[in-house]
Amino acid sequence: MSGQVQTTDYDLIVIGAGSTGENVADYATKRGVRVAIIEDELVGGECSYWACMPSKALLRSGHALRAARRLAGAKEAVTGSVDASALLARRTSFTDGWSDEGQAAWVKSAGIELIRGRGRLVGPGRIQVGDRVITAKAVALATGSVPVFPPIPGLADAAPWGTREATSADSVPERIIVIGGGVAGTELAFAFSSLGSQVTMLSRSALLEREEPFAGKYVTNALAADGVDVRIGATPVQVKRDADGIVTVTLDDGTSLQADELIVSTGRRPSTDGLGLETVDLDGAFTVDETMRVDGTDWLYAVGDVNGRALLTHQGKYQARAAGEAIAARLTGAAVDDAPWGQHVATADNVAVPRVVFSDPEVAAVGLTERAALESGLNVRAVEYNMGYVAGAKLHADGYTGRAKLVVDEDRHVVVGATFVGQDTAELLHAATIAIVGEVTINRLWHAVPAYPTISEIWLRLLETYGRA
Repeated sequence: MSGQVQTTDYDLIVIGAGSTGENVADYATKRGVRVAIIEDELVGGECSYWACMPSKALLRSGHALRAARRLAGAKEAVTGSVDASALLARRTSFTDGWSDEGQAAWVKSAGIELIRGRGRLVGPGRIQVGDRVITAKAVALATGSVPVFPPIPGLADAAPWGTREATSADSVPERIIVIGGGVAGTELAFAFSSLGSQVTMLSRSALLEREEPFAGKYVTNALAADGVDVRIGATPVQVKRDADGIVTVTLDDGTSLQADELIVSTGRRPSTDGLGLETVDLDGAFTVDETMRVDGTDWLYAVGDVNGRALLTHQGKYQARAAGEAIAARLTGAAVDDAPWGQHVATADNVAVPRVVFSDPEVAAVGLTERAALESGLNVRAVEYNMGYVAGAKLHADGYTGRAKLVVDEDRHVVVGATFVGQDTAELLHAATIAIVGEVTINRLWHAVPAYPTISEIWLRLLETYGRA
């Protein structure tokens, strides 16, 4: 599918001004490419206003309060609970009151033209926005993803909250039911429990089932200790909201649960509806190469959640940097390695995808789980260690609980997966990511000595366990 228009309004048009789209546009612009970015909602996208930033702001106060209560000397000073109004105000500050004035100003300052409206492909290199058709040599789709709601009878009519409604709530419901045991559902259950809601969580399978099994078990126990009613194996079969606004969820065993609000967090899918993919002979089920160029085209790119590779903000931005560099190189004929960061930035792989669940305890993982590694045919050995045995962890919190695991490729003697569960373990993750991406051998990792007494000493304990196995 080549044949894009020869005389164009822009070199590159990016559809979607979330963090991914912004990065594609920025990296291409810095290389001399004329770029326009199209957005029909808020510049900055989902992460800035309804996902990463507000959700983590909702979680932080509760985490800090629980952390204080785990320390003798500090817990005696804790005399109250979370101030919901102050917490919600802090959350709102991170969204700039759901105003994109600041981010729109940044787009302009970067030399990128912002076009407000919904962009739709109407042919190779041709985008319609309202009544206007604009043209470009290359087009990058950065439209993100949208929630997927299960086909439960009555659900659509019950006005459930998705993650957007939950993270932008201006009050705290007394009772909340959360459907979904994945990352967002787990985080929102912690957040609203901290805010004082009575939370019931319904999950058909174990929480966080794509991670190592012990991760979901620790999080389930922590939620229960926080007062959340976690029901594993619960399947909703009917939802109804009455005239008074009360939501009733009926389960497959005949049990009925009631709440003031219902949060549905059961997954997301690439946002491709209405993009006009059929006008360029695509049906939405496309694949991309390592520069994010859509296979079978020489002008169309799909970056971030929309390509389905890894629905994570940091992965989208990583892909965007690669795509921006690659597009610029192809359009200008300049060598990619002219950039300060060199040739390597113009491709994006899936060797190590870091993932964090900002629960309490946190779940931080990168690369393959043991199950995924075995299913891929690797010859692996896995080792685990109790985080609570590490001196730095004991100092960090009284009764510290958690677990860590390394998955090692025995043929290459390198780490291919790592998981850490415990209070504040997210900051351990980048070291594991570097070890996997850099293919650092186990023998060399022995020389990466962790400072004492820090939680990072878990690396030494895991290596010792590996050596004894």
